[in-house]
Amino acid sequence: MAHSRIAVTGSTGLIGAALVRSLRADGNEVVRLVRGPARAGDEVEWDPQRGFVDVAGLVGCDAVVHLAGAGVGDHRWSEAYKREIRDSRVLGTAAIAEAVASLDVPPKVLVSGSAIGFYGDTGDRAVDEGAPPGDGFLPSVCVEWEEATAAAEEAGIRTVHARTGLVVAREGGAWGRLFPLFRAGLGGRMGNGRQYWSFIALHDEVAALRHLVDTPELSGPVNLTGPAPVTNGEVTAAMGRVLRRPTLFTAPAPALRLALGDFAEDVLGSQRVLPGRLLDSGFAFAFPGIDAAIRAALR
Repeated sequence: MAHSRIAVTGSTGLIGAALVRSLRADGNEVVRLVRGPARAGDEVEWDPQRGFVDVAGLVGCDAVVHLAGAGVGDHRWSEAYKREIRDSRVLGTAAIAEAVASLDVPPKVLVSGSAIGFYGDTGDRAVDEGAPPGDGFLPSVCVEWEEATAAAEEAGIRTVHARTGLVVAREGGAWGRLFPLFRAGLGGRMGNGRQYWSFIALHDEVAALRHLVDTPELSGPVNLTGPAPVTNGEVTAAMGRVLRRPTLFTAPAPALRLALGDFAEDVLGSQRVLPGRLLDSGFAFAFPGIDAAIRAALR
């Protein structure tokens, strides 16, 4: 949608900020949903906890990309933080879906964030969008998160659930924490290192989100992961190769459980997720391999 009006939530986050830069670079008008009163011409107020959206600010939008939500790895998983993770996604998504559904002329598409956490621990088994949800906290959150778009779907708005994997970037996310450790020569395998990590370069993540906006035949779940998931051991070796640092350290499973609480099970779990629908729709990855994705992040 060249030169379109597009609304984005989560615009200060890792993915959202990169998406906004990309859209504006191509001449699109971007409105950013912000918590608290709008202070700039490109801002629209919303409050996901209260379910409030200044709907007037969405008038004329061709697309809405909803990426807001509390960071899964930002804090140790206490019961209170798990509630924040769930509520920030479910309540926020319901507010956005109801807002776009209420418009006299709704946007053509709602791209709503989700995550490959939907699938739970898949072990060595490769899964695509046809796989059922897994067991545990994150799969249950993802199910509710995706169901919260119901109002938009019922209004006939094309709705896509962007199930994102581990984004390779210096600025944030899991890799934002890994880069300083590996640069210092303190990086290494987590647990036994055999668990699969389904990664995607930040450049490809942004391109994929724009592809979802621009591809009318896509709706429902779409995995945003690279085409070749790798194990944590392979990630460790690649980080060592690219950064030219030793990777001698190991974070044993008991230490991770002590430090991270319940979140450790997801760090140690294995998710071998394939981007079946993305590839079938003609999307081409710029950085499909792990070494290339790491080098792209360093640029």
